[in-house]
Amino acid sequence: MKLLRLLAVVLVVSGCQSLQPSSPPSPKTILVNGTTLAYLEQGTGTPVVFLHGAFSDHRIWETQREAVAGNYRFIALSMRYFGTAPWPDNGAQFSQATHVADVAAFIRELKLGPVYLVGRSYGASIAVVTALRHPELLRGLFLNEPPLVSALTAPADRTAAAEDLKGLATVREAVKAGDNNRATRLFADFVNNDPGGFDASASATRAMHLDNARTVPLTLSPASPAIPVSCEQLGQLKIPVAITKGELTRPFLRLAAEGASRCLPGSQLITIKGARHGAPNQQPAAFNEALLAFLARR
Repeated sequence: MKLLRLLAVVLVVSGCQSLQPSSPPSPKTILVNGTTLAYLEQGTGTPVVFLHGAFSDHRIWETQREAVAGNYRFIALSMRYFGTAPWPDNGAQFSQATHVADVAAFIRELKLGPVYLVGRSYGASIAVVTALRHPELLRGLFLNEPPLVSALTAPADRTAAAEDLKGLATVREAVKAGDNNRATRLFADFVNNDPGGFDASASATRAMHLDNARTVPLTLSPASPAIPVSCEQLGQLKIPVAITKGELTRPFLRLAAEGASRCLPGSQLITIKGARHGAPNQQPAAFNEALLAFLARR
């Protein structure tokens, strides 16, 4: 039976390489914790909820939509303040704690039962904290490069990660100058370790990131620090976890992914060949194959 399920995964992935994707369904909205959130839904079956990274929204998962919706209930959420809708306030509630609370309430409001959470970058951090605070809501975690440098235990790794993160200085300078669009471009190039990569990306991808440029000051503000997650806390997770890292990703993201995997006994660490930080879009066939194989084994 497992062999048949894995064969179905391969067929879905190979089919997605040769077929033109259909137009996405219209986004839906839902009232969660006093604010309206947008999400995209397609397919039936076990729910798989996707959480985007910084300066993006549910559209970033377009390269996963059809591959997953063929056998599962694909749900991609735009977290509070992300996307194109007007903000409910001036951004004062922006924080990881807010997003974790919203994700948990979203799962409960839709009556999804235990779900798989798939997160990338910032969204992967939100997925991990959601799993720690609301374990009853989750079946498993599939994480693309969670930036959990707080979980690094080796002093040399912590030092190397801190040194690499100094490259964010130019992004902060652009924010200070009030140029959020430039900050978005610089951030994308930095996390992908690919100067000029933003301008070379697809026009729809650039537009989606620039739509979310207004969140840059909120994300990088000292008033909204990341929730620290320790190696010991990661070790308390009892659900299946897989972590992907790009073969060409930059040092602090590689260290964070490898460190998180070491803290999670029994977790999978998967290298996506030819990819940087944006593996789900840069190498979608390989990423989708890994994701669908993970889902099929549960």
